Amino acid sequence: MVSAPALSLPADQQGQPVALEQALAVLEPLSAQQRLAWAQRTFGERFALTTSFGIQAAVLLHMVSELGRQSGQPVQVIWVDTGYLPAETYTYADQLVERLGLQLHIAQGAISPAHMEARHGRLWETGELADLELYHRIRKVEPLDRALEHLQVSCWASGVRGAQTDHRRAMQTLDPIRGRWSLRPLLSWSKRDVYYYMQEHELPQHPLFEQGYSTVGDWHSSAPDDGGTSGRATRFGGLKQECGIHLPGLMGEGI
Repeated sequence: MVSAPALSLPADQQGQPVALEQALAVLEPLSAQQRLAWAQRTFGERFALTTSFGIQAAVLLHMVSELGRQSGQPVQVIWVDTGYLPAETYTYADQLVERLGLQLHIAQGAISPAHMEARHGRLWETGELADLELYHRIRKVEPLDRALEHLQVSCWASGVRGAQTDHRRAMQTLDPIRGRWSLRPLLSWSKRDVYYYMQEHELPQHPLFEQGYSTVGDWHSSAPDDGGTSGRATRFGGLKQECGIHLPGLMGEGI
């Protein structure tokens, strides 16, 4: 069997290759803000932040807004809007975009939610893992990958934290993901770190935080903590903890 050729990883903005081990040695002792600044210096306009406008989203959004103000080079922010987010998330997104002056790019599926349901049904209701993975590919992974390609992003940062899932616990601060560099400035942060940063900078909480949500995505696959189940375990009906955006596999077949 002939294996598929490995994807070449993007160079820095001077055209020089990025050595992972050397980059990790530089990044590990840095603060989250310093890690973001490193990425901007290294990749320039080809650096972006992804956001879900979820419970902890305000932290990195505030950091990149400050970085853009200080450097004079705004950081592009990519929001994957599945079309199934709670009304509270759309309200929260409007609030943060206006307050922080974000340069926002909205990534959406190639087909509308109604078209997807007509073709595939309500994929999140079947209880089948394969259907949920198809849903995530159509509504999340493919829209993000198209946006990264369109914006010519070499490195994208996200707010994942190691304590959230087993997969995230094994992540590094910088890793290759589907042919691009993925930076995790908050990888070692705790929920307490997130809360105190938001308090210090007087950032608004997501409206669903007060209703007991510690994480929120689509309305049909998110739930408040109930005393027995909390965090990412409340997502996706317990079938899985990752939607695929942070997994290294290549984008699947077309829809």
